[in-house]
Amino acid sequence: QVQLVESGGGLVQAGGSLRLSCAASGSIFGIMRWYRQAPGKQRELVAGIGSGGIANYADSVKGRFTISRDNAKNTVYLQMNSLKPEDTAVYYCNADHRPSLYSNYVNLWGHGTQVTVSS
Repeated sequence: QVQLVESGGGLVQAGGSLRLSCAASGSIFGIMRWYRQAPGKQRELVAGIGSGGIANYADSVKGRFTISRDNAKNTVYLQMNSLKPEDTAVYYCNADHRPSLYSNYVNLWGHGTQVTVSS
């Protein structure tokens, strides 16, 4: 019922751009994040954004990626510019959700979308 669905991944040449979207069902979302995991590597935090719009980024993507959210649509985006081969990974949406103000937050994960950057 409550889920995150990513879209927008694909194959792109180095220097190109992609825009990822994560559509979230539910009513109350706190911090929303993008993670990524490359083959043989641990999952890493790429960017996060609070409900008020304050964002932070991993050093490796600063100046190239932009995270944003539309609270009315319960959607978080990741605009990726100047892509590099090392950006190749499965990108996962992550969010804190609660059904009401009297509930604790529960952390949710999407199933991921593949981003492949060729050189």
